[in-house]
Amino acid sequence: MNRINPGKLLLSKWTAAQPQNREKHFLVTELFRDEDGTVLEVELQAVSQRSERLDWQVLQNDSTWLMGWK
Repeated sequence: MNRINPGKLLLSKWTAAQPQNREKHFLVTELFRDEDGTVLEVELQAVSQRSERLDWQVLQNDSTWLMGWK
């Protein structure tokens, strides 16, 4: 399990463990917070410029996401 500080996710790099559509490398481009400032979701942008919005806890699963670009 990846240990993550949600406040430091912005501009972090991630590698999909099982790439789909030849998209392997991603960058966190935006953090979505609640009114208290707690990070709820992140926007991941593939190098190909496609973006998707995910719950930030999904990044903790190291069978799906690897920290950094590998």
